[in-house]
Order: sequence, then structure tokens, then C-alpha cells
Amino acid sequence: MRAVTSSPAPEQANPAPVDVVLPCLDEAAALPWVLERVPPGWRALVVDNGSTDGSDRVARALGATVVHEERRGFGAACHAGLTAATADIVCFCDCDASLDPADLVPFVREIRAGAADLVLGRRRPRAPGVWPVHARAGNLALSRLLRRRTGLRLRDLGPLRAARREELLSLRLTDRRSGYPLQMVVRAADAGWRVAEHDVPYAPRTGASKVTGTWRGTFQAVRDMSRVLREEPVREEVTS
Repeated sequence: MRAVTSSPAPEQANPAPVDVVLPCLDEAAALPWVLERVPPGWRALVVDNGSTDGSDRVARALGATVVHEERRGFGAACHAGLTAATADIVCFCDCDASLDPADLVPFVREIRAGAADLVLGRRRPRAPGVWPVHARAGNLALSRLLRRRTGLRLRDLGPLRAARREELLSLRLTDRRSGYPLQMVVRAADAGWRVAEHDVPYAPRTGASKVTGTWRGTFQAVRDMSRVLREEPVREEVTS
């Protein structure tokens, strides 16, 4: 199985609603820019994961729908957003201003056209030091393990992505920590999904990273994801 790496053309119109899940932990400073960049007609679902800086109030004041998830963890926040979503297509984007929600427009176009089932953004740093060496090394190692496990030739396991909501729910994702993004890809591959990957700009984030900003955070993320790669494929239940 190979990942699709072509560059989709820009989308001309948005014929149906899209929900954008934005996991959030103390991102009040970044929220105005991020929410301003959400394409018109799309709904921003800011999932507050225990912020203490008033992120939920900022998001609500800017017109976003706020979902509260008390259980800490990137996967917990992402999944809370997925279960709260109602649109046919659901996108995911970090809430720290390192990624532009507007870059999801061609992803959605590709999903609607039936050209792919899951579209991922391959992060391309726009400035030195944006993507620390330890984070790159961890990502490269996991990409190689992913290829060995699934056959997918992906170069990044970044958070910018799009897929159909019902199909995502059918994957029965269980990881609620850093392994959530990888588990989504692994289970999608096991289910025979067509996975596409496209370059997206990666800018300096606002504030400190909660996961890959330190060696310890990177180690924990790699540990979570390595556990996901050891999982047995999920079998479909057979009913008579």
C-alpha cells in the first residue's frame, strides 16, 4: 500500500458544512489567528482540555463552538471533538498557530471528490528551529515503523488532516494520548483506506509545545505511538 503524494488543486466552493476540531490547552494567544483562518461556512470546534488562561472564553467570544474535555490528553481532546462533530467531513488542526486551517480546503475537496479517504498534511518548516531535531527524529522513526506495519509511505504523522466523520467513528479509536493520530492512520490502513499526504507550511507555534517541545515530551509521544504500532488489526464483528 502506498500513500498518495500528488498536489490537489485549490477548492472553488464549499457545498457542504465541515467541522474543524481544534484541541486546545492554554492557547488563548493563538486562538484569534487560528479562528480567523477557518474557512467561511465551516464550524470551528475548540476542545478545551483544561486550559487555565481563558482559552474557552476567547474561543466562544470569537464565535467558535466550545467543547470541554476534562480527561487530559491530545487523543482525548481530538476524540471529544470528533464525537461532538455533526458535519459529513471532519478536519483536525493544532490550535497553536503553527498550522493554517485554510490549508485544509484542498484536503476537503479531495475527500469530497472521492480521491482519498484520509488526507494528511506533511509539515514543511518555514523557519529554522520550527521543528526541533528530536521531534524530527522521532517522527522519522515512527514513519519507518508505520511503513513496515502498514506499507504506507508517509513522511509525516502531523495533526493536519481530513476524513469523513462516520468512517472515522467506524475505526473505533481508543488511544487518548499522543498515539491518537497514529492510531487513526494505522486503523485506516488496516481498513483499506486510500491515504493521501500533501505538503503544508509549518510555522513557529505560539507558546510552548505540550508534546514535542522537549526530549521528555517526544519520548512519551514515541512511546505512545510505538504501543499503537504493536496493536493487532481490529477485526470487523460478524453478525448473523
